[in-house]
Amino acid sequence: MTAELVRGQNHPVSHSRVEVRVSAGTPVLALASAFDDDGRLPGPAAVAHPGARQLPGLQVPEAVARQHRIAVDLDAVEAAVHRVGVLLVLPPGGPARFGEVAASYVSVAGPDGAELAGYTLTGLEAETAVIALELYRRQGAWKVRAVGQGYAGGLSALLADAGLPAPAAAELAATATGLTPSGDLTLAALPTGAAPTVPHGLRAPQDAAAAPVAPPVPPDPLPVPAAPYPGAPGPAGEGAGSPPTISYAHPRRRRTSTEPPEPAPAAPAPEPGRPPVPVAGDASGWSMEERLYNQVWGMFEDMARSVAAYRSAVEFADSRRDRELDEALSDPRHRLGGSGHAARDTARARRDELVGQAQAVLDRDLAQLTAECGVVEPALPASYARWDNPVWHGHRIPEEGPLAVRLGDLHLPERPALRIPMLVRVPLERGLWIDNGRTGSEAAMTMDTDRLRRAAMDMAVALAVRLLAVHPGDRFSVHVIDAAGAGAASLAPLVRAGVLAGPPAAGAAGVTQTLAALTRRVDLVQMALRAGAPEDLPPDVDTAEQLLIVHDFPHGFDDRAVTRLRYLADEGAAVGVHLLMVADRDEASAYGPLLDPLWRSLMRLSPVPDNHLADPWVGHAWTFEPDLPPQGSRVLEQALERIAQARRRR
Repeated sequence: MTAELVRGQNHPVSHSRVEVRVSAGTPVLALASAFDDDGRLPGPAAVAHPGARQLPGLQVPEAVARQHRIAVDLDAVEAAVHRVGVLLVLPPGGPARFGEVAASYVSVAGPDGAELAGYTLTGLEAETAVIALELYRRQGAWKVRAVGQGYAGGLSALLADAGLPAPAAAELAATATGLTPSGDLTLAALPTGAAPTVPHGLRAPQDAAAAPVAPPVPPDPLPVPAAPYPGAPGPAGEGAGSPPTISYAHPRRRRTSTEPPEPAPAAPAPEPGRPPVPVAGDASGWSMEERLYNQVWGMFEDMARSVAAYRSAVEFADSRRDRELDEALSDPRHRLGGSGHAARDTARARRDELVGQAQAVLDRDLAQLTAECGVVEPALPASYARWDNPVWHGHRIPEEGPLAVRLGDLHLPERPALRIPMLVRVPLERGLWIDNGRTGSEAAMTMDTDRLRRAAMDMAVALAVRLLAVHPGDRFSVHVIDAAGAGAASLAPLVRAGVLAGPPAAGAAGVTQTLAALTRRVDLVQMALRAGAPEDLPPDVDTAEQLLIVHDFPHGFDDRAVTRLRYLADEGAAVGVHLLMVADRDEASAYGPLLDPLWRSLMRLSPVPDNHLADPWVGHAWTFEPDLPPQGSRVLEQALERIAQARRRR
């Protein structure tokens, strides 16, 4: 009997000779990789691809095809290899992403042909390369694990995430996927309706009378999965040590009504020789909310590019000064006479002049951004506004959900006082992880453990209140797992207001019950959507968006609960179940690499200032600071009172 795996599950492999079978929704390349005990690739030779097909114990196919079979002799695998990964890659000229085609299925079969375990790769969207499954050693025996880790950046991003330097990863990816030479294959020998098997490096044939196929349109930008913490590798093009990228993609809200867009505010004409006067909401968009979102996005990009230009100018000035000093010192006439001092002074003066010019341009740009922030911040709706914004005092529970919510502020060292709102779109496209561990950043290491954990839980509660306050009263529900009760003090306002879906789940039994209920909801909604009848749900299924706050993980979690939590992280967001973890990754280290996909699927946030996030344009490391209610303020309690009143009226 075949064991049907979900992402992260494993199954024993009882045979030394097995066959990995691939059934894809489109012709793909099948590759194999040999990882060491740290899950890293020791070099390009550790990857088997159509240009170098063999690794000890296995040989990958040469062709691009829908069906692949890879024979693996586990006894012949080198002792230094601890994991053998099976990689699927979309070839050039094919679909632009896995989300466009039917889900692939991979399985492992024994010598008799009977399948031992299988896995359907669901949930892929913008990815073009994926680690489908892996065979790995565990206590002297082999097991198979369903991985399903995709990379929107393609094979080069996958290889870089596995430890190859970026240039080597790009070169190997180009070699493995091949080029697209001219000339077509013939279909004469193919049965009617059969799909061609395309040899590596050739493109699929086209009908002679058909128009040339246009290049695929790039998908809308999606959030890039985050690295677990600074210094850890991140997928989708993030190398080791690089911070995860923030996606400020346009929300592209599609209006179903024929109402005209709201009129944009008119900007006054600037005075001659003066910069334009900033106006809140002068970006493109259908509504004021959408225009403000896009304006914040524009401010974020402007600051990133202005600082990048300044840093580049300083780097150039320093390198030119060093070169001129080297030339001056290498000339014996300058060393022996007094002209050497003059040459050095000239080189330094030229450097200072160029840096001064760059600084003046940066100051001008940041002064304009500061003025723009000054008019944008007061105009932000509650979902985008800081807790100290007066908009919260007159806030009422809306009839329609927001486009995005604010998580905190971002700033760069060149101008720490200039803060850019960090907004994430809702419904949340990925879960959030508030890191309450002391090893995540320098600021966290300086804090007392209890204070840090309290700050992390306070941050989670503030975010939950914000989400409840900016959604209609019956369209958002919050569940809490606090197995040990350690977060009771922070959760007290939510409990007193009665706005939770139920009391915080405590103990192993509470953890199991809560996860089982939310897993059932995900399963039922998925089945209803696949059947084309999303309205035909049992009456006890809450159709509102669900947020699950998990505190003090993995306390109270057994293996089944961990599997369910991973399932919710992978599948829940697409059907309205969102995860907010408040946890220390080190405390879950006993699970080993099993939880790596979980941490990587979540956006890591810090309750203390930490420069662990990057912009998507130039890759600056931005310092993130959470948005919390001011000390002594009752804004949180007032928001909870309004939420409770709105729920009682419905």
